[in-house]
Amino acid sequence: MNRMVSFFILLGILLAIAILFIKVMAGFLLPLFMAVLLVVMFRPLHTWFQRKLPGHRRIAAAATTTAILVIFLVPLLFVFLEGASEAVAVYGRIDSHDFDRAALQKRLDTINDRFNLTLTIDQIEAEVFDRLKQWTAPTLVLTTQYAISLVIGLCIMVVALYYFLLDGRSMIRTIMRLSPLDNSYESELIEEFDRTSRAVVLASVVSALAQGILAGIGYYVAGLDVVFLLTMLTMLLAMVPFVGAAAVWVPCCLWLLWSGHTTAAVLLGIYGLLVVSMIDNIIKPYILHGRSNLHPLLALLSVLGGVKVLGPIGIFVGPMAVTFLYAILVMVHKELDRLDEKTPAAAAKKLSPKGG
Repeated sequence: MNRMVSFFILLGILLAIAILFIKVMAGFLLPLFMAVLLVVMFRPLHTWFQRKLPGHRRIAAAATTTAILVIFLVPLLFVFLEGASEAVAVYGRIDSHDFDRAALQKRLDTINDRFNLTLTIDQIEAEVFDRLKQWTAPTLVLTTQYAISLVIGLCIMVVALYYFLLDGRSMIRTIMRLSPLDNSYESELIEEFDRTSRAVVLASVVSALAQGILAGIGYYVAGLDVVFLLTMLTMLLAMVPFVGAAAVWVPCCLWLLWSGHTTAAVLLGIYGLLVVSMIDNIIKPYILHGRSNLHPLLALLSVLGGVKVLGPIGIFVGPMAVTFLYAILVMVHKELDRLDEKTPAAAAKKLSPKGG
């Protein structure tokens, strides 16, 4: 009895410290999660460095970390900085009302004659440009705040990435040894994480990059400004199921149509429909190839819910959380079946003669 009381007291202390630990580490969970994803995605590269540098684990981990920074983070940082620069330029144009009033008035006159309206440029400014200004002003302020957090998060992620590459296997062995979960379930969860992360992240990122690059070519040929910003937005929205790159190139077509570039708008629309959006249906099935059985509806809800709760990283975390939930439910079902087999009624049923 005393040992049971001692055990429950110890369990209560463990839960209290665990809650405190989660609160302390809450601000670093996303950088750590991104580091884990990068370790999984670039594990073949790390294995190659280990073969080339036998007996030099630290140098191999440092080389892999440096390679990931060069391959992944540096180009991504350049794209984001260029997109932010163009966003600031757009805000400046909105703030100074830098647009072709004569061309806009000509379009308004055509619309007024066709639909018997009385739209004026002043109304357009009041209803559209002022609203855009009100939306972009706080966005720029929040972007500055997020940029500081992003730099801190990147530093934490890089340090964690190095140590995960260096000591990842020993960390996993320690967790498995301390965890009360059965070793077979632990191995299954680790395999599920590896499989799911590769399926979700690789398919989403490669497809988004392809759609963004193809869309950027279309934006450039169509003569649109802020091509980098539009390309970045296309890449981000391409990761959201049922929304995709069309959320960017369709408004661009409408803007070109509004600006009087009818031919460019039609060609960009055809290009976006047949090339940009359709490439997603080629790349994702080829990469996934049966490795992810997530239903499209669950995929959409998990992405939207993940983004709402966790921000942009929720694009990856949401589908993985749903997949992990399914895997854990399967494990629970297996345990219940095993417990059911051990009950006297189940044993008697197995021993009873057929048809008895």
